Amino acid sequence: MLRSVIISGPPAIGKTTIAKGLGEEFGLKYLSGGDVLKEMAKDQGFETGDDDFWDTEEGMSFLNIRKGNPEFDKEVDEKLKKIFLTEDVIITSYTLPWLVKDGIKIWLAGSYENSAKRMTTRDNISIHDALGIVKKRYDENKTLYKKLYGFNFGEDLSVFDKIINTDNLGPEQVLEQAKNAVKKYYDTQTIRKS
Repeated sequence: MLRSVIISGPPAIGKTTIAKGLGEEFGLKYLSGGDVLKEMAKDQGFETGDDDFWDTEEGMSFLNIRKGNPEFDKEVDEKLKKIFLTEDVIITSYTLPWLVKDGIKIWLAGSYENSAKRMTTRDNISIHDALGIVKKRYDENKTLYKKLYGFNFGEDLSVFDKIINTDNLGPEQVLEQAKNAVKKYYDTQTIRKS
C-alpha cells in the first residue's frame, strides 16, 4: 500500500512547513512540485536560488512564460505523478490532487491576508506587496490550471480527504490536524484490507 500524501492550498499558506513536518513524523521523503518547476526555470536561464523565487520579479516573469507554454506545468505534473505512483512520499503540489487517485490529499485553506502575513515574515516584505503577490499568484495559477486541466483550483475541493482552515492557527496546530488526518486515513485503509 502506497503511503503518499499530497499537500495543496493557496500560495504562502504553509504547505512546505506542514509537508516537512509530516515527512519527519511518518518517515517519508518530501518533494515540492515548485522545486521541480524551479529546476525548469533554471534551465531557461532564471536565477532561482532563493526560497522565495516565486515571489520575485524573476518568478513572476517565469509565471508569464508558463502562461504561454503549458508544457512546463504538464512536464512537472507528469514527473510528480510518476513519483507519487512509485514511491512513498509527501508532495506539495497545486495540481496533483486533481490528477491522481489514492494516497491522502490535504487542502490548507486560509485567507489572502493569512498568506500575506506569512510572506511578510518569510520574505521580509511589506504587507501591501505581499497581498498583491499572493492574489496575483493565486489568480494566475487558477486561470492556468483551468485552461490546462479544466478544474477550478481553490473552489472544487471534493478531491480532498481533509481540509484544514489555517486562519487563527499556528503551524504546530495545523501540523497536528494534518498528522491526525494521515493517521486516520491509514487506519481506515488497514481496516479495509483486513
